[in-house]
Amino acid sequence: MRTEGADFLLRLVAQDIEDRLAVTTRDFQLALDLGGHTGLVHEALARSKNVGRALRADLFVADTGSGAPDVVVDDEVLPLADASLDLIVSALSLHWVNDLPGALIQIRRALKPDGLFLGALAGGDTLWELRDALLSAEVELTGGASPRVSPFADTREMGGLMQRAGFALPVADQDRLTVRYDSAFHLMRDLRAMGATGILAERGQTASRALFLRMAEIYAERHADPDGRIRATFQILSVSGWAPHESQQQPLKPGSAKMSLAEALGTQEVSTGEKPTGK
Repeated sequence: MRTEGADFLLRLVAQDIEDRLAVTTRDFQLALDLGGHTGLVHEALARSKNVGRALRADLFVADTGSGAPDVVVDDEVLPLADASLDLIVSALSLHWVNDLPGALIQIRRALKPDGLFLGALAGGDTLWELRDALLSAEVELTGGASPRVSPFADTREMGGLMQRAGFALPVADQDRLTVRYDSAFHLMRDLRAMGATGILAERGQTASRALFLRMAEIYAERHADPDGRIRATFQILSVSGWAPHESQQQPLKPGSAKMSLAEALGTQEVSTGEKPTGK
């Protein structure tokens, strides 16, 4: 059962991906929506004038509510042939995978030379208010704490992971969205509808009703606006990278610069151990 409006994050990400493709001068004959539950991203790819044929691959299980996907895949071993796709898009699914570096490497290998990867995943500040309230409530009631919310990557980490995976011209950016709810329970209802409930294998003892009631109280005390509605932060990391190709921009070889940094800045160049002369 789906909750009306609970897919707002995926709708925003799908629109962003569509906008990014619209300003790309490249055409992509074969594209893959990797992990696009609800079909929103697949629909965005199908509307794009840059995309020829778009396939949809769900992670873990098939989401048949929007029609059966072309394939259901396991993120541990993606069944994608090397150099077989021109474009791969992943929207709000990669933060669930067990081995993110491995998944990125497999995605890069599946791209044809000069193929493009566009991804969006939850960043480290996502739901920090909920984590704060849960941690405080559990410490207060039990004297200890268990991980209740999945960990997320940050922008610098994603840029480094893209480089390590072998992508050329990697870019990582972020957007923050603050959403207001009547209470913590309304937030958790939306998270459940998104399929974003906790999946950690080691969550300690089972959460009690008292824990969630106290969490909601702390949430309202610390993270509510004057009208009583609570705030929930969602940080979305957007990444892009290309499969290497000889036509892409390449860094200059060391020592090939025609102008020194001092000349570019209009300053005096000083050798090691030499003191600058005053003017």
